[in-house]
Amino acid sequence: MTTAAYQGEPASNSATAARALFPDGRELPCTSFEQALDAVTLGAADVAVIPVDNSAAGRVADVHHLLPESGLFIVAEYFLAIRFDLMGVPGATVDQVECVRSHVHALGQCRKILREGGWRTLVSDDTAGAAREVAELGDPRHAALAPPAAAELYGLDVLRAEVEDDPDNTTRFVVLSRDAAFAPHTGEPTMTSLFFCVRNIPSALYKALGGFASSGVNLTKIESYQMGAGLNPSRFYVEIEGHPDDERVALALHELRFFSSEVRVLGVYPAHSHRAKS
Repeated sequence: MTTAAYQGEPASNSATAARALFPDGRELPCTSFEQALDAVTLGAADVAVIPVDNSAAGRVADVHHLLPESGLFIVAEYFLAIRFDLMGVPGATVDQVECVRSHVHALGQCRKILREGGWRTLVSDDTAGAAREVAELGDPRHAALAPPAAAELYGLDVLRAEVEDDPDNTTRFVVLSRDAAFAPHTGEPTMTSLFFCVRNIPSALYKALGGFASSGVNLTKIESYQMGAGLNPSRFYVEIEGHPDDERVALALHELRFFSSEVRVLGVYPAHSHRAKS
C-alpha cells in the first residue's frame, strides 16, 4: 500500500489528487510542503503529491525552491480540474455571509464572486481547512471557498457551486519519490525535469539553452534561482518534452552540460494525457 504525503487537510485539492493517483493507498496530510517532502525523505511516506503551478494563479512559488534541494525525484505528473464551492453552516444563506475564508490561491481564483459579494476575506492555511474552520465556528456570517468534497466531510451547505473564475482552472501536481524511477524510453510522450547551474561567463544561459533550440526540443518551463548574495551565477529548474535517450534531447543535454557547472536530472516521467488537450 502506497503512502502519499501532501500539504493540506482531507478533502483538499491535494488530497483529491493523491486519491486519484493512489486510490488504494494511504493518505498522510501535512501542514507544509516541507513536511510532506520530509515525510518521504525520512521514510514516513512513499511519495509526496505536490502542486507546482495553476493555470489561473501561476506557479506555487515555495515549491520551485524546494524541489531541487529536496533530494527527491519526480516520477509522475497529474493535472487536476479545480472546482470551488461557496459553503456555509447548515441553514445559512448567501445574504447572511460577511466573511469568506480560504487559501490565498483559492481567493485569487474566485475574485468575481468575492467582488460581487463585497465580502471581507480571511486567509487560511488550506482550502479544506477553511471549511473545517467555518464548521467549527457555526456562524452563518462565515463561509468558505473549498473543494466540493469539503462540504460533505464537514457537514456544510453549498451556497453557490462552481464559483471559480475560470471553468478551465487546472492545477498541475508532481509525484516525488526517494528513488530515481526514470521512465523507460518507449517512444511515448515523456517529460524530463532537470536542474542546472550555468558557468559564470558572458551569455552562459543563452549558450546553455541554445542546444534545445537547434535540436528542436520544446522547453516548457524555466525557473531561475539566485543562490546567496553577491554575483553568484544563477541556478535554473527546467522541464522539456522528450526523453534523455532521444537523440535530439541527448544532443541538447550535451550542449547544456558544456556550458554548465552542474546538471542534475530530477525526473523522467510519462507526460500526462492533459498535455494532449493543450
